[in-house]
Amino acid sequence: MIVNCVAYEKGHRLHDIQPDEIDDYQGQPDRFVWVALHEPDEQEMARFQAVFGLHELAVEDALNGHQRPKLEEYGESLFVIMHMVTMRDDQLETGQVAVFAGPGYVLSVRLHPGRGFAEVRQRCEHEPKLLKHGPAFVIYALMDTIVDRYFPVVEALQAELESIEDQIFVKGSARRSLERLYQLKRQTMRLKHAAMPLGEAASHLFGGRVPALCRKTREYFRDVYDHLNRIESAVDTIREMTITAIQVNLSMVAIDEGEVHKRLAAWAAIFAVATILAGIWGMNFAHMPELDWRLGYPLALLVMGSACGVLYRRFRLAGWL
Repeated sequence: MIVNCVAYEKGHRLHDIQPDEIDDYQGQPDRFVWVALHEPDEQEMARFQAVFGLHELAVEDALNGHQRPKLEEYGESLFVIMHMVTMRDDQLETGQVAVFAGPGYVLSVRLHPGRGFAEVRQRCEHEPKLLKHGPAFVIYALMDTIVDRYFPVVEALQAELESIEDQIFVKGSARRSLERLYQLKRQTMRLKHAAMPLGEAASHLFGGRVPALCRKTREYFRDVYDHLNRIESAVDTIREMTITAIQVNLSMVAIDEGEVHKRLAAWAAIFAVATILAGIWGMNFAHMPELDWRLGYPLALLVMGSACGVLYRRFRLAGWL
């Protein structure tokens, strides 16, 4: 579905155009066309492939929503894949944005539900001095917006980790805490898989051999790269703290199990003494002095009770009971 198809000249918006009018604006100096698509089908993509001369491999990747973030060059054109990451109802949602850019055109393809980029177009149109840089600045604006949307996700993950840490030492919450920690670890890795490859792609747009399309905007991509570095550092910190929290939680589980084992061992020792004494007096030999005593039975019970009491007191003082 076509979201927008707009022509620009020297950084200023001219007007909306129809796809069959794009050829009238391509090849003209200081002019470019910005087309935004949302979940297009193969037929619609084939139409724009013919209009812009897109490489078939790039078109195939754009239609496949499970690509790794990357940057590829096809002659004078660039193909960028970025992942959108948002937090909704404590669940991480991801989408894909593919951007084709070349002399005189930008084509952005958004797959899967998620926030659109209407504010990005408005931002660019309110900065004509920057938009006059052409398609390269549009790539930067889209990339910068996607990266900025990572920061609330990082904050949400940090808040979730703090919430879990507050519950780790609460008795009876071990299993639930482990489930939340594992879910947090998975979400953290999904964000890392979106940010880290994008950082690698952004590094090629300001350092070394910069593509001709982006030579005038390299400082903007350096800023995006710095933001991605901050996100990667925060994600690594969350991941390390999550692993530590998992280890602490497992240690608490082991301590609780150890306490149970000590109690069971203490009670088993107490009843073992009583069982031994009862077994001795229950052997029914003919020559047992206690059989002829009138107080033999009460004395046997007293001895067993005293032995159990002494053991109970010792285990109690040792903290086992």
